[in-house]
Amino acid sequence: MGVTGDLAIRAVAALDEESRRGMYAYIRSARRPVTRDEAAAAVGISRKLAAFHLGKLVEAGLLQTTWGQPGDRPRVGRRPIAYQATDADVRVSIPQRQYDLLAEILIDAIAAEGTGTSAREAARRLAYQRGHDAGAEERDRTRPGRLGAERALGHAARIVSRYGFEPERASATCVRLRNCPFHPLAARSPELVCVLTHAYLSGVLDGLQARTVRATPADRGPGDCCVRLDAG
Repeated sequence: MGVTGDLAIRAVAALDEESRRGMYAYIRSARRPVTRDEAAAAVGISRKLAAFHLGKLVEAGLLQTTWGQPGDRPRVGRRPIAYQATDADVRVSIPQRQYDLLAEILIDAIAAEGTGTSAREAARRLAYQRGHDAGAEERDRTRPGRLGAERALGHAARIVSRYGFEPERASATCVRLRNCPFHPLAARSPELVCVLTHAYLSGVLDGLQARTVRATPADRGPGDCCVRLDAG
């Protein structure tokens, strides 16, 4: 499970304490549920303090609770609570990157190549569909009704912000995207990555039913996206 954005930052912040890092490393290496007593002993702290730190790791999504083994020290006739690592794959990148999204599109495109469609065309269609799904999800969630240009740009900006595009309102009718989530791959192969980016953002707008907004090529500075959102 890939964890990015604010959730990833919270997970990393939870590990900014020596005892937590030590217990998390111990529990991951144990490959089994670990009790509070075991976690406390592993880093040399009290059981009460270990419970506090383990709770923070659970809140951050790094650990999950379960029950210990029947032979573990039972408390009040019950098996003790135990902890094991989740499958969280924490990634923090500043500025935000979305290499997983690009990789998934390209892998699916290669798998579809034998169906009479080139991998490049399959990738473009898949990128559009992924964007369309994101736009449709936002529309289902917010139920905005018919979107005029102003509101359409606002909704579109919120969607692409979650994917790291860093939208900036350049004017009443234009949103520039100040980060390319696929950089530096876009710089290495713009003829492929920029086409997929344009298809993805066009899909977002269509899924949102933002008929007054279009994705258009943009002049860009270092690290900027090659597409902007124009209303009208």
